Amino acid sequence: MKERRIQPNIMAFVMAGGEGSRLQPLTEKRCKPGVPFGGRYRIVDFVLSNLINSEIRSIYLLVQYKSQSLIEHIRKAWTISPLLPEHFVTVVPPQMHRGKSWFTGTADSVYQNLGLIKEHRPDLVVVFGADHIYRMDIRQMVRFHVQRRADASLAALPMPIGQSSDFGIIEADVDGRVMGFQEKPAHPRAIPSDPSRAYVSMGNYIFNTDVLIDALHNLHQREETDFGRHLLPMLLESHQLFAYDFASNDIPGIKSYEEKGYWRDVGTLDAYFEAHFDVLGMEPRFDAFNPQWPVYSSNYPGPVARVIGGRIDNCLLGAATVINNANVRNCILRRESVIEPGAELEDCIIMDYVRVCRGAKLRRTIVDRHNIIEAGARIGYNPDEDRCRYHVTPTGLVVVPSGETSFFARDSRGKGHGYNE
Repeated sequence: MKERRIQPNIMAFVMAGGEGSRLQPLTEKRCKPGVPFGGRYRIVDFVLSNLINSEIRSIYLLVQYKSQSLIEHIRKAWTISPLLPEHFVTVVPPQMHRGKSWFTGTADSVYQNLGLIKEHRPDLVVVFGADHIYRMDIRQMVRFHVQRRADASLAALPMPIGQSSDFGIIEADVDGRVMGFQEKPAHPRAIPSDPSRAYVSMGNYIFNTDVLIDALHNLHQREETDFGRHLLPMLLESHQLFAYDFASNDIPGIKSYEEKGYWRDVGTLDAYFEAHFDVLGMEPRFDAFNPQWPVYSSNYPGPVARVIGGRIDNCLLGAATVINNANVRNCILRRESVIEPGAELEDCIIMDYVRVCRGAKLRRTIVDRHNIIEAGARIGYNPDEDRCRYHVTPTGLVVVPSGETSFFARDSRGKGHGYNE
């Protein structure tokens, strides 16, 4: 009889308080994990889906900056059956139980919620970020952690040396034992088995519960607040830390054409924009359709997209989108966007509840939600003019900030869909 593998009792903290200043103006009214991604998701959906698919379902989401949009999304999209009391996704803002300050760092946010750990008494505590696009079976990292008898394990992404200087680097030996850290070094240390690559820290950690609790108390006494800069280097002096190679993680249902070990830090506007094109095409680098490892998000009660006429080339269309005799190429249109006759869009991200009026032309543009692009507008063609009205990155990407109010998306006859007001 096959022996049944017993999963340790695990609880998770998801760090979802990121301000996302480099994503302005997309983070003008929302935190970074709440920023939309792809045709129907938000950035936070990827880490939450990984946890749920990995059978880790006691999840606390620690929020701070501009969190209301994210809180509303969690309320609508991430309700787990109340019949299973240990299965939940719960939003936790700063409670100030241990002082009158907000979270002052990643480690401090967990320190301020030590009561939750003591209440659940888990064997392991998983601490993951909410800022990246990827799939990961966390159970495989848990097995690695247990087999190595680690006190803490760090998810490590092998990255070409020339691309890794903007990240924290983990120095590890051939067995994965962590030997040191480098913070955005000019010359990163290579992986022992691959001199062309370095281990980049993904900001995802597994801790033995007793080790984490003691470390957080010690860190608080030292008035230090961050996992990467303070807690992990402190633990390295006295405990066993191991780097888990993310490239070894296997996800069921991945197609042959997808990029194995896909992971993107979408912390800048240009990186966020480029990652969207990884989900387009017949053979995308990251195929969002994977029934064996789904990405969950909110359900929408509106109708499917409608194409009245025009030319559509390599696009994703959200629910209740209407394209009425327009030309749309290499674009992602989220729900209830309306593209009027004669409009031309190329390499664009059009978010929810946007109307692009007759004859408007947009190129390499992100239009945030609740906007009306006026008839005949030209965006993405004259950088000097664009800078006078919108945000333009050094590469020429144009970002139209969120509008102030919602509106009824209207079809070509002027009648509202009635799903958003």
